[in-house]
Amino acid sequence: MASITNIQELSTNQHDIEKQSTNMEVEIVDYSKRAQWLRAAVLGANDGLLSTSSLMMGIGAIHQDSKSMIVTGMAGLVAGACSMAIGEFVSVYSQYDIEMSQIKRENAMELFEEKKKKLPSPLKAAGASAFAFAIGAIVPLLGAAFVKDYHVRLGVVVGVVSLALLGFGGLSAYLGKAPLVKSSLRVLIGGWLAMGITFGFTKLVGVTGLYA
Repeated sequence: MASITNIQELSTNQHDIEKQSTNMEVEIVDYSKRAQWLRAAVLGANDGLLSTSSLMMGIGAIHQDSKSMIVTGMAGLVAGACSMAIGEFVSVYSQYDIEMSQIKRENAMELFEEKKKKLPSPLKAAGASAFAFAIGAIVPLLGAAFVKDYHVRLGVVVGVVSLALLGFGGLSAYLGKAPLVKSSLRVLIGGWLAMGITFGFTKLVGVTGLYA
């Protein structure tokens, strides 16, 4: 009788432990599912920052008025956002077609709707990329818009772009669970190189008089 009671107690305890383990299970987040929109948004924002600020720094190397820098930046914003949206749309649509073809080859039409929902959206990727590019491009434009002094304007543009690069680099690292400092510094140094090379090359062209 005692042994039956002990067996029942052990069974009850085991059931309680399993129940507690089930309740204490930690939800595992699949960060790879964020890859599609995170890639488009981060690349778009970084490109908006770098290409627009580099264009503005480039034109600033030969023209010291703020109007030239701002007009150049606005042109870069519109052209870059359109380019990013079209490029992302074509790229993701190609991936979409490939995966749809794979579904048909596997004769998985009974699961067609379920699998189709998991496929990447070309329109969403294009919209995210264009929007992020525009957000990134606005940063150097705002930095240059209210500063009249030429040298101060250049410094402000570099400063605000550097802060934004650190912010975007840190955000992407946080969302993707990547090393925060390493990722942020990599983005920042890349941005400095882009702006510096563009400024230096355009200045060299201006000195030689090739642009006239």
